[in-house]
Amino acid sequence: MKEMTRAEDQVMQVLWSLEKAFVKDIVEKLPDPKPAYNTVSTIVRILEKKGFVGYKAYGKTHEYYPLISKDKYRHFYLGNLVKGHFNGSFQNLVSFFAKEEKLSVNDIDELMKQLKALKSKKS
Repeated sequence: MKEMTRAEDQVMQVLWSLEKAFVKDIVEKLPDPKPAYNTVSTIVRILEKKGFVGYKAYGKTHEYYPLISKDKYRHFYLGNLVKGHFNGSFQNLVSFFAKEEKLSVNDIDELMKQLKALKSKKS
């Protein structure tokens, strides 16, 4: 799997939310200023070539749908981020956000609760 560009990600976010759509539907859901129909059509075709999107043809019109789930891509993307920027350590990632004050004390407490729950499930 390859990482998506920002434009590809934006289109996929819309497609994941709609589950299936024609290009015109994707354009409608994109924020202003909206890209041109042809631009979105090109991005969708690139996503199709990369294996992210499939389609059903209705004559010359195509209805697109995701082939990769949002969770699967998120797992792939986050894994690459951690590997490339945090020496493969999720602990380093969390520590970074804590040091940058992007995590509140409440966020950290909630993470601890979730980790304890996971630990007790595995025991």
